[in-house]
Amino acid sequence: MLKILVKTEHDYTLTLMRLVLGVLFFAHGSQLMLGWFGGYGLSGSMQFFTQKLGIPAPFAFLGIATQFFGGILLLLGLVSRLAALTIIGNMVVAIVKVHWQYGLFMNWFGNQKGEGFEYHLLAIAVGLAVVVRGSGALSLDRLLTRTRVPTESDNRRRLVVQGAR
Repeated sequence: MLKILVKTEHDYTLTLMRLVLGVLFFAHGSQLMLGWFGGYGLSGSMQFFTQKLGIPAPFAFLGIATQFFGGILLLLGLVSRLAALTIIGNMVVAIVKVHWQYGLFMNWFGNQKGEGFEYHLLAIAVGLAVVVRGSGALSLDRLLTRTRVPTESDNRRRLVVQGAR
């Protein structure tokens, strides 16, 4: 099962997509979890999720942890398929619970009461690419599953073993 989760290709496009998604979710998760970058930290975020959005506390914490730790896992390229899948789930919940009512578009000009869900769709699309294709090059997943290139002695050994049959 772990092999399926970490299998990936030596693809730099996937690396770029994974890193962008990882940076964005680590930064946003850091706001929610640690109060970095102008965020409210864990207690303020938990209060917002539970009281304002009506999300039960265990699920609120899971959503915050998904963004923070999912971002870290994506940056490392470790079990990126799983990290991206949890972030996709997080984005679907965000669309349904908060952003759907404001329509597709972000609130670029301050003309609406909230933000639309276009950003969330982009995050879902990038996340789907990582779920389907893996972490790409420059990832711990790639390091864990890198196949060794057979040497000449391996080829000779294989021929000897086949000849002995």
